[in-house]
Amino acid sequence: MTVTVTVPGSVDVVCLGESMVTFLPTRPGRLADVPSFVRGIGGAESNVACALAASGHSAKWVGRVGADGFGEHLVAAIASYGVDTSAVQRDAQRPTGIYFRTAGERATGSQSGPQPGSLPGSRREERDHAEVLYYRAGSAASAMSPATMPYEDLWSGRILHLSGITAALSADCLALMRELTTRRPGRPLVSFDVNYRVNLWREAEDPRVLLDLARGADIVFVGEDEAEAAWGLRGAPVIRAALPEPEMLVVKQGGQGAKAYVRSGPALDTVTFVPALSVDVVAPVGAGDAFAAGFLSATLRGLSARARLRHGHLMAAATLTVATDLAAPPERAHADRLAALGAHAWGTLRLGPGWTAGPAQDPQDQVEVRTV
Repeated sequence: MTVTVTVPGSVDVVCLGESMVTFLPTRPGRLADVPSFVRGIGGAESNVACALAASGHSAKWVGRVGADGFGEHLVAAIASYGVDTSAVQRDAQRPTGIYFRTAGERATGSQSGPQPGSLPGSRREERDHAEVLYYRAGSAASAMSPATMPYEDLWSGRILHLSGITAALSADCLALMRELTTRRPGRPLVSFDVNYRVNLWREAEDPRVLLDLARGADIVFVGEDEAEAAWGLRGAPVIRAALPEPEMLVVKQGGQGAKAYVRSGPALDTVTFVPALSVDVVAPVGAGDAFAAGFLSATLRGLSARARLRHGHLMAAATLTVATDLAAPPERAHADRLAALGAHAWGTLRLGPGWTAGPAQDPQDQVEVRTV
C-alpha cells in the first residue's frame, strides 16, 4: 500500500469542524408532538475524534463554540472521551449551534440481506424518516477561517480529518477548507469525508466545490448516493475517475459494502471490496463518522486495505447498535479477531446490541454475536 502515516505530530489525529448541542426526543413522534428532549452532543468531526480516543488513539478536536453554557457543555462532553480540546476557541459574539431531531431514522426490524440505500457498515431494513431542525446560522463555528484557526494546532497531528460539512457553513469556512486541502510541503496526511448534506447546500455554493476539496486530500470517504446527488457521478469507477488525486478513495456502497481504491503506481490502483455486516440496527445517526474512525484507526496501525475497511464496518456496527451518536468501541483485540475472520465467517457474522462487550466464545466458532 502507498498510503502511510509518516508526518510526525504530537497527536494521532486532529479533527476540525463544528460540534453542536443535540436535543433528542424523549419519545417517538413529530417534533410538534414531542413534549421534551434530552441534551446530547453531535458533530461529524468531533464524533470521529471521540471514537478514536475511545479506541486508544490520541485525538484533538479543533473548533469554535460560543462563550455560553452550551459551548461549555460541548467542550466538557467531548473532553470526557479523552479528546484534547485545548485548541477549541470561544466566541463571545456568536452562539453555539444547536439542533433538534425526532426519533425517526430507526430500523423497523432486522433483516438478513443487503438493502438499497443502507448505511455504511450495515445491512438494514427501510427506516422511518426523521425530522431534523438545525439552528446553526451565524454560529461560532461559522467564523472559522484561515485567519482564526492557527496551523500549529491544525498540523499538530499525524492525520488531519476534515468534512465537507464545514465548507457549507460560511464563505470563511470554505476558504479555510481550500487552504487545508491545498497540497504543500510539511502538511499531515489529510482525510476528507464528503458528508454531503443537501439542506446545508441549498443556500451555499454549488456542492461540486466538494469535489475540488476532495481532490486535495490524501484519503477520501464518499458514498455512492452522495456522489450522485452532489456531483452527478454514478458508480465507484466513475467516482474514482473524477477523483484520481487521492492516494486512497473509499467509496461506501450502502448495504453492499465499501470499496477502497489505493494508488499502487502511476494511474494504477489496487481495488479492495469488503461486504457490509448484518446488523440489528437501533439507530443510524453517526454510523458514517464511526466508519471513518475505524478506518483511520486501522490506517494509523498500518493495517491492510481489507483490514481498514473491516474495522470501519465494525466501528459503524458499534454505533448502529446503540441509540446515541457515539458508542463504546469493541476492545481492540476483539475487533482484530473479527476483522481476521475468513470470508464465509465475515459474511455470516451478525451483530446486535451489546456485541462490543465481546463474544461468549471465539468468533471463529461463533459468528453470530448478539445480546438479546
